[in-house]
Amino acid sequence: MRRDLPVSHPEFGKLTLCSCRQSQVARAASARLFEMSNLSELTHMVFENFDPRGRIGIAPVQADSLERAYNHARHFAENLNGWLLLQGAYGCGKTHLAAAIANFVVNLGVPTLFITVPDMLDALRFSYNDPDSSFEERFEEIRRIKLLILDDFGTQNATNWAQEKLFQILNFRYINRLPTVITTNLGLSEIEGRIRSRLRDPDLVTRMQILAPDYRNPTDDSGQAELSSLLTLGEKTFGTFSDRKTENLTPQELGNLEHAYTAAREFAANPKGWMLFIGTYGTGKTHLAAAIANYQLGLGYRPVFIFVPDLLDHLRSTFNPNSTVKYDKLFEEVKTASLLIMDSLDSQNMTPWVREKLYQIFNYRYNGELPTVITTTEKVENMDERIQSRVIDTRLCRIIAIEAPPFVGKLDTPRRKTGRRKS
Repeated sequence: MRRDLPVSHPEFGKLTLCSCRQSQVARAASARLFEMSNLSELTHMVFENFDPRGRIGIAPVQADSLERAYNHARHFAENLNGWLLLQGAYGCGKTHLAAAIANFVVNLGVPTLFITVPDMLDALRFSYNDPDSSFEERFEEIRRIKLLILDDFGTQNATNWAQEKLFQILNFRYINRLPTVITTNLGLSEIEGRIRSRLRDPDLVTRMQILAPDYRNPTDDSGQAELSSLLTLGEKTFGTFSDRKTENLTPQELGNLEHAYTAAREFAANPKGWMLFIGTYGTGKTHLAAAIANYQLGLGYRPVFIFVPDLLDHLRSTFNPNSTVKYDKLFEEVKTASLLIMDSLDSQNMTPWVREKLYQIFNYRYNGELPTVITTTEKVENMDERIQSRVIDTRLCRIIAIEAPPFVGKLDTPRRKTGRRKS
């Protein structure tokens, strides 16, 4: 039908559906979108069989993050207000929660599209040759659907066309405040700028970071970054750190070692500011730094422990065209770690490029006052001047010089193993 409208009206002369057919067309569109969703394969993913605290044995901070996400997902499903962004590693429960929202809402009769981003983009591409539905119709159905759930955001092929279509869909829903759920394993800094700015809107978007480990792989619950060396240093705890009283050390050296141990324990219990361990090789710097990291790991946090030469090799390797890791992602992961431990810093024997990269990391963490532990054999006065200017700030950094000689004795008197808490 054509509506009886004045010539100046923007809808003048345009065909519209008869009211008697509108509900029929709406049902057909809803059925088509449901078929596209593949929700029939996810009917088992509901709130009732989701464990809000995760597997037995995960750290309290990990279980807490999962329970918060679960509660927000249930609230969102019952109210359909705003956007919900679920972030976390593979297997942490993001897709289950998103599917549970979809199944809950579909049972209420709400038109819903649950789809992975690559599948959605493929559906749009295929619609160019679909005799039953034009691209424009499919595109409008997707961006106007009552509830849109985009799973695995960020895994799509980021062509210019894909980025533009994705932005158009999300921007339309952003402007019109249409309920939307997005799951991703990316950090916000890795998401295209225009979309990132919308996801940062606190008035519309509720962001949930899930820290739980992979439910499908219970043997890997460390939550460690790929480049972290901590998994090979699990035995280096405060409990296994020797007091070296069986060695022929002077009272001053023993007292100095005890001072370093106590300082490390205090930092591990409350990581604030920076701590710099200085000493010759084999004095226990790495052991104490790893003990700090293992203590925090036992509480459920995700420290990043890196051997500085390994870090630089990782950064260089990302420039290889065949590398599966993006430089920006790796660099950002190190810069923004909740607790960063950098072992074996030697700022003098480095190329200008390496010095620049290290300075960028240290400067970012210095300005943000992010907890950082550094071990080195260098004296402070011999460090790169820009790094030196950060570590001499006594307001932020505590310098612990270990004067004991290299360890050569046996672990005759290990400390009581209470340094790392079991999660």
